[in-house]
Amino acid sequence: MTGDSGSISVDLSGQLGAFTLGATFSVPMRGITALFGPSGCGKTTILRCMAGLQRLQGRVALGPEVWQDDAQGLFVPPHQRHVGYVFQEASLFPHLSVKDNLQYGAKRVGAAQGRSIAFDDVVQLLGIGHLLDRSTRALSGGERQRIAVGRALLAAPRILLMDEPLSALDKMSRDDILPTFERLHEQLALPILYVTHDLGEVERLADTLVLLDKGAVTAAGPIRALQLDPKLPLLASSEAAVIIEGRIVGIDTAFALTEIGIDGGTLLVPGTHGPIGQMRRLRITASDVSLARSAPHGTTIVNSLPGRIVAIDDSGGPQVNVIVALGPNGDGLRIAARITRKSLVTLGLAIGDAIYAQIKGVALIASRTSLVS
Repeated sequence: MTGDSGSISVDLSGQLGAFTLGATFSVPMRGITALFGPSGCGKTTILRCMAGLQRLQGRVALGPEVWQDDAQGLFVPPHQRHVGYVFQEASLFPHLSVKDNLQYGAKRVGAAQGRSIAFDDVVQLLGIGHLLDRSTRALSGGERQRIAVGRALLAAPRILLMDEPLSALDKMSRDDILPTFERLHEQLALPILYVTHDLGEVERLADTLVLLDKGAVTAAGPIRALQLDPKLPLLASSEAAVIIEGRIVGIDTAFALTEIGIDGGTLLVPGTHGPIGQMRRLRITASDVSLARSAPHGTTIVNSLPGRIVAIDDSGGPQVNVIVALGPNGDGLRIAARITRKSLVTLGLAIGDAIYAQIKGVALIASRTSLVS
């Protein structure tokens, strides 16, 4: 059986006690796809069905490989799917050293399966060379998760499934391991399904987003598109934001600012953040964007970009969300501005209007090669 060569396809339904799952989505077979939603919405169940560890009715396919198709009586057992699975808890072998735990993953690779990444490359990628001779009992939570990821990679998986891998870690450990997960995206041509209920992890890591609620998929697509969709809860939340990417085009050494070119203009970010040409991921919060009819003068806000209004999300409350396409012709990246209804009426703002977006704060959250779209 074969499926779509470029996508991960899931169509599952079933009853688990009082819980009903009915999830259908198709996402690119590249980059990081986050399954996001509140606890108990079905995220882990979907991941377990992908791995073949749990079975519901439906169909599961990884590109051309169909792993489950109940209409055809097909079910590929877990050991033949060649997935790498990283659980919430690292579940390392306590009687083995770090090196032996990693080599256990490599021993699972069949002769026909080949080796997608060498042992030394995994060690370097994860920064765990100094841990190889240690007992797993002596590791911190973050170190244990690194070893768990390494063991999964050395099994030469076709996909990496990560089930809330940071949920058991403290903030310091989470902040320490997140750059490691970013390197997985940048350096490995390996699709990753990442389960989380932490929006910060989604914004830092995900290219594609699958939103779940009460066992159903409410939306799936590129993270930017979902963040700006007025029908979805992300734009309505108090921390509504959009994730964009840009390239470092200059460093202002006199004022310690980094110039980042985006589709629609150039942004200034505090600090000096790396070599010219490097791609960076940015977060712009809707409440940090204000709008003006003309180019602002005499203001402390250094990021003011021309754009055009392409949508207005007016739910009747005291605040409205205005979607702006950057650039003089409105053909650049889109961001959201949360303004008061009074400002909307006073300025007479309407779809198609040329405006200036004043961006009070830009958070640089990651170094990334690109957002998959």
